[in-house]
Amino acid sequence: MDQARAAGTCKFGDQTTSDVTVRLRNRDGRPEWFHCHSFILTKRSKFFANWLCKHPSDPRTESNNCIEVHCPGSESDHYVKLLKLIYLSEESVSDSWDSVKSALGVLQASMALQCETITKSCIQYLEAVPWDEKEEEEILEVVPTLGPEAMPILARMQPVNINATKSVFISAVRLATTIENSFPPFTDELKSSAQEQVEYMLLEDEETPLIAVDEDVKYEARAGLAKMFTTFEKGLSLLPSEYDQSPEAAEQRVLQSLLDLEWMCNILPKMEMMKDFVSGWACISDHVLATVPDEKYSSGLWAVKVKMMEVTGKALDAIGFGNVVLPALSRVQFLRTWLPYIRKLKPLLDSKSADNEAFPYKMDSDLCQNIEGAINSLVLALPSSDQAEILMDWMQRDEQLKYPDLSEAFEVWCYRTKSAKRRLLAGFNAIDNATITL
Repeated sequence: MDQARAAGTCKFGDQTTSDVTVRLRNRDGRPEWFHCHSFILTKRSKFFANWLCKHPSDPRTESNNCIEVHCPGSESDHYVKLLKLIYLSEESVSDSWDSVKSALGVLQASMALQCETITKSCIQYLEAVPWDEKEEEEILEVVPTLGPEAMPILARMQPVNINATKSVFISAVRLATTIENSFPPFTDELKSSAQEQVEYMLLEDEETPLIAVDEDVKYEARAGLAKMFTTFEKGLSLLPSEYDQSPEAAEQRVLQSLLDLEWMCNILPKMEMMKDFVSGWACISDHVLATVPDEKYSSGLWAVKVKMMEVTGKALDAIGFGNVVLPALSRVQFLRTWLPYIRKLKPLLDSKSADNEAFPYKMDSDLCQNIEGAINSLVLALPSSDQAEILMDWMQRDEQLKYPDLSEAFEVWCYRTKSAKRRLLAGFNAIDNATITL
């Protein structure tokens, strides 16, 4: 019987036709023997071909050659599967893959035993199928150890061209700042996903940034921010009429605009563009405070009012701690615009919470501390005369002493004022002494 016909009739493990035995150690460390056929092993594996060439069987004896394959016991199942695959046609091998984990294990065995056809099929499978997170981690751990031949598996993980990355990022920014809602809820889901990925792409990397924030990227971010401010102002203008028709829908529209602006506050500092937001928020502050605090909404718009404080808190933080540099006049104007409303809203929310424990709209402790700290820092960076006016206004009425607490700024102002007077007097004395000497 010739080898071609024998290959079609011989089966893996058929002891009656076997002329060679392969020995492996199973997971328990015990040896196992598998009856094979030398001409099939030789054809499909260079490892077996080389071994059998060095250890030819003796036709005068009836005993079979025994080939011992050294492999970790934990991988023995993959080696057994590889031996079975050796007996299959190339098409059947391609159809036999059933999981990433199994294929990765067989790939390691196949490369160890130099089974080129099976290795190629395995690589093609792993390169094409999806991986879950755990499988991806295992592939990233194993494949680089297998040499250049296996690297096509990692094609999806290779670094992307910088220009392509930039184009994807700009497209994501456009989607994240989109205003149209032609196909809800799909637009909202895509927009939220795009916002998450934009934030992720801007995360600082220890080795190299994913995105280089150049003028093209900044232009797109500014355009998106401008659209968001325009939409917010439009919502404020329509609020009186829409609130009469449907208070919930009107509030949700304005709240969504504030949520979008809050998201921009999270990404703009990473692009060194927070000044764009602060300037825009300062420009519309009068419009905001002429609309939302209106008596018409005294018993509503609570979610909008709290979110306004959160967004304003981010602007105050940027100004107060020097992340955004503005002229003193602009800083004074921004603080005087928002400070009265902050003083009014905080006790109002506290009162609502005290009357009803289930009242969900509150300025939490972190937000209150951040705003208070930013205001104190902002006040202390103003010209001393402006500091004096703000502190005098703060101390005029008892209820204003509660929040925000400007005691820290007041203490520093007192110390600086006395020190300045001492320096002034010392200067006068120095001048007098100089005159007497002359």
